[in-house]
Amino acid sequence: MIARAYTVAFDGIEAREVEVQCAITPGVPSFSIVGLADKAVSEARDRVRTALTSMAIALPSKRITINLSPADLPKEGSHFDLPIALALLAALDIIPKDAVEETTSLGELSLDGALMPVLGALPAAMAAAEEDRTLLCPKLSGAEAAWVGATCVLAAASLTDVVRHYTGQAPLTPAEPGAVHSATGGKDLRDVKGQERAKRALEIAAAGRHHILLAGPPGSGKSMLAARLPGLLPPLTPREALETSMVHSLAGLLDEGGINLARPYRTPHHTASMAAVAGGGRKAGPGEISLAHNGVLFMDEFPEYARNVLESLRQPIETGEVMISRANAHVRYPCRFMLVAAANPCKCGYLSDAERACSRAPTCGEEYMGRISGPLMDRFDLRIEVPPVSFTDLDLPANGESSADVAVRVAAARTVQEARFAAQPDMFLNADAEGEILTEIAAPDPEGRALLNKVAERFGLSARGYHRVLRVARTIADLDGASDVRRPHVAEAMGYRITGAREM
Repeated sequence: MIARAYTVAFDGIEAREVEVQCAITPGVPSFSIVGLADKAVSEARDRVRTALTSMAIALPSKRITINLSPADLPKEGSHFDLPIALALLAALDIIPKDAVEETTSLGELSLDGALMPVLGALPAAMAAAEEDRTLLCPKLSGAEAAWVGATCVLAAASLTDVVRHYTGQAPLTPAEPGAVHSATGGKDLRDVKGQERAKRALEIAAAGRHHILLAGPPGSGKSMLAARLPGLLPPLTPREALETSMVHSLAGLLDEGGINLARPYRTPHHTASMAAVAGGGRKAGPGEISLAHNGVLFMDEFPEYARNVLESLRQPIETGEVMISRANAHVRYPCRFMLVAAANPCKCGYLSDAERACSRAPTCGEEYMGRISGPLMDRFDLRIEVPPVSFTDLDLPANGESSADVAVRVAAARTVQEARFAAQPDMFLNADAEGEILTEIAAPDPEGRALLNKVAERFGLSARGYHRVLRVARTIADLDGASDVRRPHVAEAMGYRITGAREM
C-alpha cells in the first residue's frame, strides 16, 4: 500500500507540484529516497528518522522507499522534510491517508521534531490554492503564506502538533496574514540643492518607469538624487505586491511574513558578480534585477561593473524577465524594474574641470564611458548631466517642491497610463508600449513629427532610440495633462537624450 503526500519544487517563482510516495515493503531494512533529489533532500531521511524517534515512533524493520514524482524534476531544499514525514506517518497508519492527500506541505524538521521556517511559502500557497488543497507549513512561515487568501493555511510549531491535528486531538487554527509595511521616513527631494533639470528628469522617469543615466563629477548629488526616487513612486498595487513578495519569499527577505507596499530599492555594489546581479549561483536564485521587480535598481559607478554584468542587463531591460540557464534547468524570474545608473564622466571624475582634470583628458573620458556598450547606452531613455553645485547654493535654504508634491503628479500620470493599457496584458506604463500601440498613443502633432524626424536624421537615432523618445514624450504629455503629444513634449524628450537637441 502506497501513501501519498504533496509538496512543491521551485522553478523560478513558479511552484511545481511534487507527489511524495511512500512504500513500506518486506526486505532488508533500509530508508531510501529516489527522484532526482539533491543532498539536502537525501539527508531528510536522517532528520525524519530522528524526529520520529524523539516522538517515540519507531520505524519498522522493513524496506522504506520514498519516491519524489515526477522523477525527472530536480528537487532542492530542506522543505521536503515535512511531506516525507507525512507520507511515512500515513503509510504507518498513524495519521489518515485521505487527510494527508488533501494537503500540500513544506517545512524543515529539526532533530527534536520542531518545524523550521523555509523559503518559498508564498509561492507554495499559490500552488496549493490552484490544486484546491490546504497548505501545511512551519509556524514562522504561516503569516507569509496566509497572504494568498485563496486557500486555508495551517501553521504548526512541531511534528507533534501536526500528528495531534490529523488525529483530532488538537486541530490547528488557520494562520493569519502578516503585517502590511508601508514606506516611512523617505528622503525628500527638497534636500537636494539646485539640480532642477535632474529633478525634472527623475519626475519623468518615475511617471513612465523610464531608465535614466546620471553623469557628473564626484559630489554633484547623483546618489542623493537616486535615493529620493522611491519617494516619488506610488505604493505597490495588490497585484504588484504579490508578484514582488513571491520573489522576495524565495530570497528569504520577507520580514516576519509581512507584505511591503513600498517599492523595492536595490543598490548592488559595483564589484557584484553576474550571478548576484542577474541571478544564478548553485540554486539559480533571483538576482538584484529580480529583487528590484516593480521597483528601482540603482547602479552607482556604472562603468566600474564588469563587462559581462553590464551586458547581462540588455535583454532583461527589454523583456522584463530574465532566464537563468543551467545544464539541467532553465529558471525564469520577473524583473520589470527601473534602472537608475550613475557614472563619473571619466576615471578621475573631473573631465569638465580644466584645473583638476588629468593629463589624458578628454581621451580618458571617452575610454571610461566606452565601457558602457552602445546597445546598452541606447536603452537609457533619459541621459542627464549633473553639474557640480556651487558653495553658495549649498548655503541657501531648502527650496523647490517636496517629494510629496511631485509624487501627486506622478501618481496622476500613472493612473492615466493604467487606464490606457487596461486592455493590454503585457503593458502597464508608457515604458512598455511598443508596436502599433505606441504609434497610436504617442503620435506627435505635425510640428513635433517634423522636429523628431529632423533630430533623428541629424544625430543618427536608432529605431530603438526613436521609439524611446516617443515613449518619454508621451509621459511628458501625461504629466502635462495633455491628450496629444505636441512639439514641446518632443523637444523636451529629445533634450534628455541628445545634447544639443533642445536648441534645434
